[in-house]
Amino acid sequence: MRRPRTLIVGTGGREHALGEALFRSEAPLYVAGAWKNPGLVRRAKDYLLVAPTEGEAIARWARTRQVELAVVGPDAAVAAGVADRLRAEGIVTVGPGAQAARLESSKAFQREFMVRHRLPGVPRHEVVDRPEDLPRAVASLGVPFVVKPTGLTAGKGVWVQGLDFAEDTEGIAYATRLLGSGAGSVVLEERLEGEEFSFMAFVDGHRLAPMPLVQDYKRALEGNRGPNTGGMGSYSERDHLLPYLTREDRDAAFSILTRTVEALRSDGMEYRGVLYGGFLLTREGPMVLEFNARFGDPEALNVLTLFDGTDFADLLYGVGSGSMDPAHAGFRLRATVVKYLAPPGYPSAPRPGGTLTVDLEALADLAVTPYYASATPGPAPGQVIMGSSRSLALVGEASARHDAEGRVEEALSFVKGDYQVRHDVAGVMDVAARVAHLERLRNIPPFAAERNPTRSGPTPPPVFT
Repeated sequence: MRRPRTLIVGTGGREHALGEALFRSEAPLYVAGAWKNPGLVRRAKDYLLVAPTEGEAIARWARTRQVELAVVGPDAAVAAGVADRLRAEGIVTVGPGAQAARLESSKAFQREFMVRHRLPGVPRHEVVDRPEDLPRAVASLGVPFVVKPTGLTAGKGVWVQGLDFAEDTEGIAYATRLLGSGAGSVVLEERLEGEEFSFMAFVDGHRLAPMPLVQDYKRALEGNRGPNTGGMGSYSERDHLLPYLTREDRDAAFSILTRTVEALRSDGMEYRGVLYGGFLLTREGPMVLEFNARFGDPEALNVLTLFDGTDFADLLYGVGSGSMDPAHAGFRLRATVVKYLAPPGYPSAPRPGGTLTVDLEALADLAVTPYYASATPGPAPGQVIMGSSRSLALVGEASARHDAEGRVEEALSFVKGDYQVRHDVAGVMDVAARVAHLERLRNIPPFAAERNPTRSGPTPPPVFT
């Protein structure tokens, strides 16, 4: 069976993972992006060096290569309407148009949309476009708050009271700087208490096919300290849930995603692509922190490594053409752990240009998959040059999370160079602390929450009464 000639827009770790999944489908690959990703270079039949937001140039190039299917990866490309331009050329495209992508590209639109359609999971918030209105908005909330730039920030622009600033005046000063730099508006929201999780689904305009839940680690430093990053690592569990939430929590979040797609359609926007819900599980249930209009990164690395459906290229063609069969979106019952290697100083003052030397044979023996992101081919086999952002992801897969995490830690010894990494991603103590936090919040007796034998983690101690 002939596979569609497929274009990937973007050259990060998410796009490398997409490329590997499509390569396993034997789809002829074409890539358009800002640099030569060392992994995608090996798989692509042709490669266009271009900014991923240049929709006109990408569409013209794709037409000359007779591309039939396209996947738009980066947030900026989705927001710029690259999917609209590709569809105008008659190319079946995975990625929403610019109008629907406002769910991610404008946090002000996102909150207004959710309120207007009475979607659940909306925190108390204020949208402010003038600095002089900030003190009133903070006083109106009357609780610890979060400052969010309205536009795209690659996961790095959100400031949280108690983590990034202490006093109300500091948060107001940060919001004032954002408005002064041309942000247009900022969103101030109540700071919620809970644990985050990522929930992605394939959407063909009507139907949704859910993916395994993923826990992302946004902060740069171990112990969940330091500035926000694009994501230093993540994990997924064998049962596709997470240790601190139940299937009912998952179903409640999926209902929000489903109702969001229905609301978009009622507004005349047919969403075809991946819808990512960034949720916080609270005492009251899942709350929406954000929507993303594409695969998350690193979350895409977890789920695409596990993809075990009928055929990935066929699934994506169904998403883009509005004919998806959700039963084709299958995933192995295995756990995964992702740890990203970034240049020293990332994200605040990264020092790019360093060389990573990767022993690919040793990684294969450990069943650890490397995905390249902000990196270009080096002078020798197995070498890559680090860019200014996350450069290399190592993905371990096993029947249990702690085994997958151990494989990644062992694999790190086969990567030589100067880099920073979070060793505590998916660690036993970190996961146990999150479980205990939710049990306290939801007033669940210790170790009495729903347990599933497919989950991994520390064995609960005996309870004596």
